[in-house]
Amino acid sequence: MASQYPDVKVITRDDGFSLSFQDRLILCHTPQSPCLWMGSGAADIEMFRGNFSIKDKLNEKIALTDATVTAQGAGWTIRFTRGDAVSATLLVGTDKQGRLELKLKNELPSHNRIWLRLAAQPADHIYGCGEQFSYFDLRGKPFPLWTSEQGVGRNKQTLVTWLADCKENAGGDYYWTFFPQPTFVSTQKYYCHVDNSCYMNFDFSDPDFHELAFWEDNATLRFDCAETYVDLLEKLSGLLGRQPELPDWVYDGVTLGVQGGTEVCQQKLDTMRNGGVKVNGIWAQDWSGIRMTSFGKRVMWNWKWNRELYPQLDERIPQWKREGVQFLSYINPYVASDKDLCEEAATRGYLTKDADGKDYHVEFGEFYAGVIDLTNPEAYDWYKEVIKRNLIELGCGGWMADFGEYLPTDTFLHNGVSAEIMHNAWPALWAKCNYEALEETGKLGEILFFMRAGYTGSQKHSVMMWAGDQNVDWSLDDGLASVVPAALSLAMTGHGLHHSDIGGYTTLFEMKRSKELLLRWCDFSAFTPMMRTHEGNRPGDNWQFDSDAETIDHFARMTSIFTTLKPYIKDAVAQNAKRGLPVMRPLFLHYEDDAQTYSLKYQYLFGRDLLVAPVHEEARRDWTLYLPQDSWIHAWTGEEYTGGEVTVQAPLGQPPVFYRANSEWRKLFDQLIAL
Repeated sequence: MASQYPDVKVITRDDGFSLSFQDRLILCHTPQSPCLWMGSGAADIEMFRGNFSIKDKLNEKIALTDATVTAQGAGWTIRFTRGDAVSATLLVGTDKQGRLELKLKNELPSHNRIWLRLAAQPADHIYGCGEQFSYFDLRGKPFPLWTSEQGVGRNKQTLVTWLADCKENAGGDYYWTFFPQPTFVSTQKYYCHVDNSCYMNFDFSDPDFHELAFWEDNATLRFDCAETYVDLLEKLSGLLGRQPELPDWVYDGVTLGVQGGTEVCQQKLDTMRNGGVKVNGIWAQDWSGIRMTSFGKRVMWNWKWNRELYPQLDERIPQWKREGVQFLSYINPYVASDKDLCEEAATRGYLTKDADGKDYHVEFGEFYAGVIDLTNPEAYDWYKEVIKRNLIELGCGGWMADFGEYLPTDTFLHNGVSAEIMHNAWPALWAKCNYEALEETGKLGEILFFMRAGYTGSQKHSVMMWAGDQNVDWSLDDGLASVVPAALSLAMTGHGLHHSDIGGYTTLFEMKRSKELLLRWCDFSAFTPMMRTHEGNRPGDNWQFDSDAETIDHFARMTSIFTTLKPYIKDAVAQNAKRGLPVMRPLFLHYEDDAQTYSLKYQYLFGRDLLVAPVHEEARRDWTLYLPQDSWIHAWTGEEYTGGEVTVQAPLGQPPVFYRANSEWRKLFDQLIAL
């Protein structure tokens, strides 16, 4: 029996059914190969400084072998059973925008686990699932989706990861990420998005199906299709929301990460500008003071201007702004337990609670902090006022809105929702708080905040992402190279604005940032939407932007390149705001008939017409990359190429960059050769 509705086809057979959407097979069920399992389990989740140990005490997992399909109204109800004791319901329909909508619900109260198998083809490639640092094509592996610290090293076969695990279980793994999201894109040109925020595991290991696991008793999935990947991302960003355009000053140079006080900021600013570096801002994360720990220099989590460390800051900010230099600060959704802002929040009842109803305090590395309960409307509005009063009124041109992934699962929230369910949703709620502070003060589009943590909803409210805390080394999983698949996977999840700390951040286990690494990262950063440096957690161990004259000259050159490209980058950002086209794009987005482009994870298109392949290995002065068939011009020599694998000279300051010969921006790109 077949029933036909627009775009959706459900075909029933004696032994099962199939469900297709716009000619893509989504579900296929028989008693021998069921598409649905139900079960029960108890989550065993332990957090230590944002690193999570997650286990499932699974009681049962039962295949629901029998399915009864009933056409109802504009959709179908499919009831799955296994004998008389186990049942579940799947509602099949379309939403108001014509997307396929699947609503799953366990009917047995004790069942709180779902495993759903989506049909797949062996040749499929899969992208997305938030920000993935180790893999771009996700096919062949499971990806647990849980916002957490990124992990140090992130490859269990490396010494650094082993040392981090031994020290505090912080080594991470290939799937650890600040920004997970239950959204993926298939090369069948459809996307799948899950509305839930529970712990999930998307397993793409099997050639014939994708198994999606949900630690909840219900799930809502949405699908849409398109003829091209460009159109598909436009539809996906239409569902999730799009980032607004960036403030104009972002394109005017590098934002210098500086710590140490007002005069240190002035001195470093003068040094860089006198050396010809184009500077658009000073980012001083220690504006609220510092706390020294064994990890290194940490920010004082009391979000008020520290007048002792930064005297006359209120006078210097407008002076710098007149000179075209913004002042950027730092905030996160936690307040240091030993400071007055936490005391005020506690007095007002604005902190999350423990099982005894007392304020919950989290250990963040030799100090504790309270968690602002953003589910409490009064606490949420109060924290927005902290942002408005202490950052915006001070004159900050932006800030890092850090963290968001540390919500403990055993804390209790004002809205009554389990913290296990709210954990993934938390960073998006934190983004919304910052966004609304800008919106309500009329500063959206003028002030910038950037985040590392995210989830569904961050597309609407996080105006810029940064890649988090990479190691100051050359490792593939946690160094410079890892930022490229991170940006591309996030692009395929609907967030098109991404940048990273120039030179990385994490400085542990004898790691020290070398001059070469900093310069190579600077080369790469000039071809991203934002250039920003970071001293790292141990500044004295790292090569810095002003460590010698050659480094300053290098920054002068690369910031000149970045600012020369300003009209092109602004246009790419505008396309992202209007259509959801990411600024850093996978090559197959525009060369979908080229099979080789689907496996490239360390090169990208910057906008439509620039191809960038960052050098991410030490002591290399040439580089091999792949060009899809087109007319390409090497940015530094003017030499023409038509496609295929090519090797070019790649000295410091000349990263492998090519532009399309027939680009409307050709005259602008031609200027690069003279820089």
